[in-house]
Amino acid sequence: MGVRVEMPTNQPLVLLRESEGTRYLPIWIGAVEASAIAYAQQGTPTARPLTHELMQHMVEALGDELDEVRILDVHDGVFYALLVFASGAEVEARPSDSIALALRAGARIVCAEDVLDEAGIASTSDEDQEVEKFREFLDDVEPEDFSD
Repeated sequence: MGVRVEMPTNQPLVLLRESEGTRYLPIWIGAVEASAIAYAQQGTPTARPLTHELMQHMVEALGDELDEVRILDVHDGVFYALLVFASGAEVEARPSDSIALALRAGARIVCAEDVLDEAGIASTSDEDQEVEKFREFLDDVEPEDFSD
């Protein structure tokens, strides 16, 4: 779905939506990662490659491709992810970095069912209205809005 800043804490989060269901997965992230995700989602060009763009260029230069990001686990509110490459290589990573890279690579993002069961939020009609407001927010947000 995108990134947003949760009030009153001013803490950014990325919100993922179940593709064939009603659950959402909020993951608290840092401001830098929120900016990187927002840049990728909006297709905002940068004068020089940002870290996640650099990672994507390195993967391509080495002849590989990111196939999928898997959000595998959550412990005490901390999420764990895995980057899965076409070569079969797998690399542990933070979900925020993984999502920023997946958006640049066009890779799919999947989540383990037990993670959704534990940390997912079921959608209600009120939440659907909130999601619509969130979409409107995403239309107007700029990556710079997540700077400290």
